[in-house]
Amino acid sequence: MLEKRDGLGFGASALGLGSWNTWDRMDFDDAVSLLRRAVDAGVTLFDVAHYNMGPHAEQSRTDIIFGEAIRAAGIAREDYQLCGKLWLWDYPKTGFAEQLAVSFERVGVERAEAVVVGDYFERPDVPRIVTEVAEQVRLGRFSVWGVNNWRADDLASALEFAAREGLPGPKFAQLKYSVVRRSMAEGSYYSAFFGEGFGLQASDVFEGGVLLGRRPGRKIGADVGGIRASVREAAGVVAEVAAEFGVSASQLAIAFCLAYEPVSNVLFGASSVGQLVDNLGALRLAAKYGAEIREAVSHLWLDRMVSADGA
Repeated sequence: MLEKRDGLGFGASALGLGSWNTWDRMDFDDAVSLLRRAVDAGVTLFDVAHYNMGPHAEQSRTDIIFGEAIRAAGIAREDYQLCGKLWLWDYPKTGFAEQLAVSFERVGVERAEAVVVGDYFERPDVPRIVTEVAEQVRLGRFSVWGVNNWRADDLASALEFAAREGLPGPKFAQLKYSVVRRSMAEGSYYSAFFGEGFGLQASDVFEGGVLLGRRPGRKIGADVGGIRASVREAAGVVAEVAAEFGVSASQLAIAFCLAYEPVSNVLFGASSVGQLVDNLGALRLAAKYGAEIREAVSHLWLDRMVSADGA
């Protein structure tokens, strides 16, 4: 069984499965088998959201399929943890209570363990968000909340307002974090938050498969900062270092994130039992060689960048 970590404000498995463009791309029986294998192995945290909202609305059934598949797998609600999403795209026109009602109905649950308040185009009304999230906590719809790719000063405002008003503040940040996309999670603005009582959930660690040398034929996450070309180039570095350690590129990419001390949970997508089983090896790899992996990747990537600049 995988270890539990407390950095998200609740005891969550060190590895978690995302849902975006996952369950709706799989044969249903394969999804059932994957969920059963994940929970049996100790991967009990699932990030599941309703994506049909706002400017990025998709006609996605991935959340509905997840609910159907986890019930078909015979997994009791108390045996897994759900991390939902609250979106700011239509907020406050579509409030948090309404969003949760729709999301929970689609999945077939009454509550989540945690939710993440999504990113935004326009600066958010932080006091209003904290107050409305606190009301949903009071009503028992979830216990813990985090933020997704927020500006650091807005996170600081949320924490300060919550403390001043005696309301539950965010307990973790869900950030894009990978071998190449490091500055937000490791930079001075965000790293100041990490420590006792506030954790980091790493997401998009494969960059939709680009970091593993794939050319995905599906919609993948936004290219924040316009660095996807560099991510694609880094696939060679990941493969080379993985070969040195005798592991897969996906194991190495996850282990790199797990070995960063503030990381409490790493989210990844898997569309087969084989992928899941392979990725499970990352936890053991990080525990044994985490520091060496981070150093090897960083040095090789820096060497490649220097060589490219001098070419």
